[in-house]
Amino acid sequence: MPQTMTLALWCVLIAAFIPFVFAGMAKSQGRFDNARPRAWLAELQGWRQRAHWAQLNTFEAFPPFAAGVIIAEMTGGSQAWVNGLAVAFVLLRLGYGFAYVADRPTLRSLVWTGAFACTVGLFLTAAFVRA
Repeated sequence: MPQTMTLALWCVLIAAFIPFVFAGMAKSQGRFDNARPRAWLAELQGWRQRAHWAQLNTFEAFPPFAAGVIIAEMTGGSQAWVNGLAVAFVLLRLGYGFAYVADRPTLRSLVWTGAFACTVGLFLTAAFVRA
């Protein structure tokens, strides 16, 4: 196991904060109701609503990604592959969120698929470690 924070592990930290980018966009309307946040968010329309949906999906994508990085690191997966997949995941998830906000569903789906493939790749990197 690595003794220092690898690039992939830093990507886990970065990915943990990505949902808050989109949450901030969703709440940027200026009349956010902190007493009833879920009810208020349910009433959003347009790009702010899509930013909220991007936030939710980004929270959902985080656990398997984080697990993939940690498992690949623990099993001694190729560090170059683990780092590359982790960086690609972060960039693709940012692209996913901005495609969602911009109402580009086809691009959003393609980018989502790429980020999902990165997560699967992390597990495969762990699975094919040479003994």
